[in-house]
Amino acid sequence: MTFEEARARLEACGQAHLLAYYDELDEAGKKDLLRQIEETDFSVLDALKGRGEGKPAGSYSPIRALEIPEIEKDRASYEEKGFAAIRAGKVALVLLAGGMGTRLGSSDPKCMLDIGLTRPVYIMQRLIENLREVTDRAGCLVPLLIMTSDVNHDRTVAFMEEHACFGYDPSMITYFRQDMAPAASYEGKVLLEDKGKIALSPNGNGGWYSSLHRAGILDRLKESGVEWLNVFGVDNVLQRIADPCFIGAVLAHDCSVGAKAVRKNHRDEKVGALCLENGRPAIIEYYEMTDEMLDAVDERGERAYNFGVILNYLFRICDLDRTLTEAFPVHVVEKKIPCIDEKGEPVRPQSPNGYKFELLMIDQIRALDTCLPYEVVREREFAPIKNKTGRDSVESARDLCARNGIIL
Repeated sequence: MTFEEARARLEACGQAHLLAYYDELDEAGKKDLLRQIEETDFSVLDALKGRGEGKPAGSYSPIRALEIPEIEKDRASYEEKGFAAIRAGKVALVLLAGGMGTRLGSSDPKCMLDIGLTRPVYIMQRLIENLREVTDRAGCLVPLLIMTSDVNHDRTVAFMEEHACFGYDPSMITYFRQDMAPAASYEGKVLLEDKGKIALSPNGNGGWYSSLHRAGILDRLKESGVEWLNVFGVDNVLQRIADPCFIGAVLAHDCSVGAKAVRKNHRDEKVGALCLENGRPAIIEYYEMTDEMLDAVDERGERAYNFGVILNYLFRICDLDRTLTEAFPVHVVEKKIPCIDEKGEPVRPQSPNGYKFELLMIDQIRALDTCLPYEVVREREFAPIKNKTGRDSVESARDLCARNGIIL
């Protein structure tokens, strides 16, 4: 992209200020800034136009979950079906690992956090150990796709190489970067991180599939016979990955997506609940639930909206493909965004100073026809590490690992 082309593109979307320091950059800096302008999707700024209006109210109803007693009754047949799919090469894994450990007091990628007590035990190590329990039983490996971000890609890859991928075959691991989105001021102006760099951030957990597609990996997976993608987050150190029972259950019920879920601890627990919205699978956030929904009970007298998701899904690729051409809502989130001001001076805000733009996986689920909520035992499969101390922290995860006989 030439300077003239960049200026024309920016003027068309009201962002010409991004070239304010162009003449101060060296040739390499100028070339890189033009590349950023060419690659940045400024259309996400359109999401600001409807900010504050809210989305149209949906018609919500409960969705039936496959509960633990039912799962245990058919576990043998589900596992047989799941292992058959794994051995046939129909399943691949997608780990969402683009985050940093900032909230945990670390400047490293979150996957590098050491939670060990008597020895080093890293978050990534725990995930690989969980995976190897399945692959050892299956007698074969499963392709592992790790989505990083611009911020942590090189360090994540180097960390995995340094630790020999914790015993997993490196040839079965593929890294790809998550697409980025520009950050903007409250006035809708895209921010500069420095004079030659646009302020960018990962485009939310809903951007994983389009990122996989743009990286050219999706076509290769299809060519190799992969039909299902088990997608999971990086911070749950107890989650079961490539779980044959889960895979088999979703296949047996012929659903477009399966969602692992835990039974809510109490009425007001702050988790997104699985449900139907206008007759289609959906996840309603806890702050969107009305008192009527929170108090609703089913025919057994149990809470009707009782299962919260844990970010572990099994998607059928052929159903997800059509989402590549659909326009999903862009969610606008207030954040603290390091940037430079009008004078070119660095700003390290102590409170939110602008917006980031994210796609969310819950909107992908809304686009699908069928979903199987699959209940898991919270104490065995849900130990998220989101905070430094307290709830959902390193401390709570260590305690849950100990209860499950995992030596840290």
